[in-house]
Amino acid sequence: MERVRRLLAKTDLLTGLDPDDLACLAAAAERRTYGPGEWLFHESTPRQWVGIVEEGAVELCRGLHGQSTRIAVVEDGAILSEGALLEDLPHSKSGFTRGGAVVIQLSQAAIAIIRRERPELFSRLAARVAQHLSRRLRLAAEALTGTPDLTVSGRTRREHDLLGERDVPAEAYYGIQTLRAVENFPISGTRLAGFGHFIDALAMIKKAAALANHDLGILDRARTDAIAAACDEILAGKFHEQFVVDMIQGGAGTSTNMNANEVIANRGLEHLGRQKGEYRHLHPNDHLNLSQSTNDVYPTAIRLAVNLMLKDVLAAMGELKAALEVKEREFADVLKMGRTQLQDAVPMTLGQEFGAYAVMIGEDMERLREAADLLKEINLGATAIGTGINSPPGYAELATEKLRQVSGVAVVKSSNLVEATQDSGAFVQMSGVMKRVAVKLSKICNDLRLLSSGPRCGLQEIRLPPMQPGSSIMPGKVNPVIPEVVNQVCFEIIGNDLTITMAAEAGQLELNVMEPIIALNLFQNLLYLRNACITLAGRCILGIQADRDRCRSFVEQSIGLVTALVPTLGYERSVAIAKEALEGGRSVYQLVLEKGWLSQEALDDLLRPEQMTHPRQLPRAEG
Repeated sequence: MERVRRLLAKTDLLTGLDPDDLACLAAAAERRTYGPGEWLFHESTPRQWVGIVEEGAVELCRGLHGQSTRIAVVEDGAILSEGALLEDLPHSKSGFTRGGAVVIQLSQAAIAIIRRERPELFSRLAARVAQHLSRRLRLAAEALTGTPDLTVSGRTRREHDLLGERDVPAEAYYGIQTLRAVENFPISGTRLAGFGHFIDALAMIKKAAALANHDLGILDRARTDAIAAACDEILAGKFHEQFVVDMIQGGAGTSTNMNANEVIANRGLEHLGRQKGEYRHLHPNDHLNLSQSTNDVYPTAIRLAVNLMLKDVLAAMGELKAALEVKEREFADVLKMGRTQLQDAVPMTLGQEFGAYAVMIGEDMERLREAADLLKEINLGATAIGTGINSPPGYAELATEKLRQVSGVAVVKSSNLVEATQDSGAFVQMSGVMKRVAVKLSKICNDLRLLSSGPRCGLQEIRLPPMQPGSSIMPGKVNPVIPEVVNQVCFEIIGNDLTITMAAEAGQLELNVMEPIIALNLFQNLLYLRNACITLAGRCILGIQADRDRCRSFVEQSIGLVTALVPTLGYERSVAIAKEALEGGRSVYQLVLEKGWLSQEALDDLLRPEQMTHPRQLPRAEG
């Protein structure tokens, strides 16, 4: 019994209860041992007890049918099924132990006795359980909506800020300001953790700032090393799940900056042999934010992240360009009719059509590189508004140099930090170029859909690879789903450009507070563009086939063919034969042969792709 009483005394939920209260609970409790893989309770079954984990770990999950969702793992000292104290509803989740566990349990019968004989104790327990449940439900909701698994003990640490004190989950590396931001901005459901390059950029900046501060003599070696080590771990992919703030937020990115400061500070504390929250040894503001402000860290992180993400985008566009060039070579001898305003124009090769698409993609890759160069000019060291207040002389130059070394991106310090802190023009430029890419990419997809239309009643000059059945009612129908999805991606990018434009315009005086929505839309555009190019290249372009006979027949039947004959037949005869072909439904090819104006050998030679699609020496007409 004494062992149980000591355990109860150390449990967060019961801390501060009178010795008599603890003795009463210990006397009523029972110890239960569970073996590996054993279930403690199941979702939708009645609650039989309230428990505290003495040894081992219990995994909580939800989902009776299909795939279950893991919610959390609770360990030593955690409370289980606490809702049994408040209501008689069934379990909302299931619990089992993978490696075995010992649980101290208070049965429903024991609870009923306490409620009847010790109502004051029961009231105190109920009030504490209500607070605990509120915290547990929030954590569960975060897990169900995409926050990675956390090991939840139910323990907390108390932190304070300008507005007062709050309890932060003991396992969390983030702190009180991040907690407030999560509560304040339940907007998009897209958390910072959704953009790994952005988190990497923040870690690079914090490491570069710490190194610069150390070289300038204002940050000691131990703290510098702890910060650098934590940043290196983040750059290795660790702790990204701790970046939990919504991308759309008020405060011009302050919540993002503090999320980074708190996570790195708390991990750094562990490197120093300290506990999370012991900020007197490594403080999120005093040390992690030393010589910095959100107003230089946040825009610098956006600029750096765009450059990091753009490497992936350019690689994907390069794959699309290469795929189009493969088709350019494959279709170099496929003669077809070119069209303007959807009307017959003059002959060309299908290879020329795909080669033009490849050039369009290549040109836009260059435009993106140019726009990215503008984003390499940063305002790190500007601090609040560009004056560099609270940073030592030389910090801006040194921090920029350190960031260049840490990131591998050739960043440069802006020549005017006041201007750079308020100017969002480079973001607008990058967005505009991405809109340009989207417009042209969508146009290519429109062409693919049109050229493949059919299969019997459309152009059907090319055949797209069949990816899935196209209808729930029309047998045999196959739709151009890959160009369609890329079209929709392009529409999203074009729409996001307007958001970025309006957000940049909304900046006032020395700072643009709308940068969070700019960041989200830039990152989404880059992600969408990368994925769209990979999908279009791999699941569409490389599998396209040409219907050579159909392309050739269109050329022979087209009135547009007569344009290619003008230099040989003359304008008047060409007009006459075009009119006769239209009125009689005849082909220009056959009429020219019937009239004897060109021999079949000369006409066939004229219609060879190399003759039709390049400057050439023209044959002379007969008669």
